[in-house]
Amino acid sequence: MGRIIYGCMGLGGAWEPTPYTEADVAQASDVIDAALAIGVELFDHADIYRFGKAEAVFGEVLAARPELRDRILLQSKCGIRLHENGLNNYYDLSYDSIMERVEGILSRLRTDHLDTLLFHRPDPLLNREEAARAVRELLADGRIKALGVSNMSTAQMEHLQDALSTPLVANQLEMSLGTRDWLDSTVTVNHRQGSGNPFPHGTLEHCMSRGIELQAYGSLANGRYTGGVPAQELSEADRATADLVQELAAEFGVAPESVLLGWLMKHPARISPVIGTTNPGRIAACGDAIAVAERMDRLQWYRLWITARGEFIP
Repeated sequence: MGRIIYGCMGLGGAWEPTPYTEADVAQASDVIDAALAIGVELFDHADIYRFGKAEAVFGEVLAARPELRDRILLQSKCGIRLHENGLNNYYDLSYDSIMERVEGILSRLRTDHLDTLLFHRPDPLLNREEAARAVRELLADGRIKALGVSNMSTAQMEHLQDALSTPLVANQLEMSLGTRDWLDSTVTVNHRQGSGNPFPHGTLEHCMSRGIELQAYGSLANGRYTGGVPAQELSEADRATADLVQELAAEFGVAPESVLLGWLMKHPARISPVIGTTNPGRIAACGDAIAVAERMDRLQWYRLWITARGEFIP
């Protein structure tokens, strides 16, 4: 499977419950083609993205081009409820909610199964046996092929895993050269630099040892190092990092986006970056990431990390 994942959060028009347009469907079709062209196979959704419209426009494309379904893998997430029952948002991984949400996902995507279902965020009221019953039924009738999670720690994954009869296959976390707490946590044990790190220590190693794929959302750091943010809004460390990314891009003969993703993919955890840009040109700019990961040496990798940190590692 291609290691770059396309995240579909940007598809479907506005972040409001208004109808999508033909232009939104056309955009989804163009984005799918651009992603396929760089080797993407897995397309990542969530039932809340654009109030369901991201899945709906994707489903329109699949209905018009049914041959695509055999070329791609579909993943979606459930567990967050937006603007329901007088609340801005809350979490719900109850049996009834999981079953209801999966049915809605499949209907909008116009498919009979998801290759992977992710639980979107930890639910403090989770009844793991109830959730496990939903998963067993969804697996048994083929509506999902595998289960993963998003934004969960080692303890939360283990708590859930103990009730499941199927292994968790993925954990989707925010990870990039700009969001480095996942990486810093591995070297700041017993050091003052680690005192304010919110990342749950050991999660990276747990996923690696259990064969749980680490999927990195926000992997392009919101354009911070590739010209997407005005230089005057960047910190000194960010400007130095952007310059270094440009330097390495020129050395490798690739776009800066491929350097950022290649840096992530160099890590032995075999991180799978999730890209969410809807710009076909920027999608294409990510296409050399695997080659960069293979060519980048230890010194180049560390230079990027330390420069982005703005301070030496312990």
